[in-house]
Amino acid sequence: MDPNDTLELERVTAAARDALTDEMVSRLSATAADGIDLLDQINRSGVGKALPALAQLVANGDLDRLVALARTYGAAQDAMTDEMVSRMAETIGASLSLMDRLNRAGVDRLVGMLEQLASSGALERLDVLADRLGAGLNLLEHVVGAIDAAGREMSTQPAAGGGLGGMWQLLRQRENQETLRFLFAVGRSLRGQSGGR
Repeated sequence: MDPNDTLELERVTAAARDALTDEMVSRLSATAADGIDLLDQINRSGVGKALPALAQLVANGDLDRLVALARTYGAAQDAMTDEMVSRMAETIGASLSLMDRLNRAGVDRLVGMLEQLASSGALERLDVLADRLGAGLNLLEHVVGAIDAAGREMSTQPAAGGGLGGMWQLLRQRENQETLRFLFAVGRSLRGQSGGR
C-alpha cells in the first residue's frame, strides 16, 4: 500500500472519530445490538429451515397467490356486516340441527334402502311410475273439472221431461252419442283391467 494511501486512510478514520458524537455512538451500538438480537431470534426459531420452502414458493409464484388469497380473505372480512355474520351463524346452526335430526331419525337406514333400490333397478321404475302418476293426477284433475262443469250446467237447465220421446231426442244428438260411446269404452277398459269381473 502506498504511504499516501495510508495517510489518507488515517485522516478519514480520524475525521470519522471526531464527527461521531456520544449520541451517535449509543444509537449505532443500540442498532447493532438489536440487529444481533434479531439474528439470534431468527437462528433459534429455525427460520433457516423454512428458507428453501419460501424460495420454492417464490419461484413457483405460489407466494403471490397466497398473498392475493390473504387480501381476498381480508377484504371479505372487512365487507361482512354483523347481519351477514348472524345470518351465516343461523344457517350453520340450522344445518347442524338438521343433520342431527336426520342422524337421530336413522338416515343411514334410508341411505341403505336407497342403495338397495338403486342396485335392484327399482329406483328407475319408481321414477317412471312417478311420471305416470303425475300424468294420471292431471287426467283425474281434468275429469273432476269436467264433472264439476257438468254439474253446474245441469243445475241451470230445466228437468228432463222423461219418457221415450225425451230419450229419443237425447240419442239423436251426435255429441251425446259420442259421449255414450266414450263412456262405454271407459267401462270396457275398466273391466279389462280388473280381470273381466
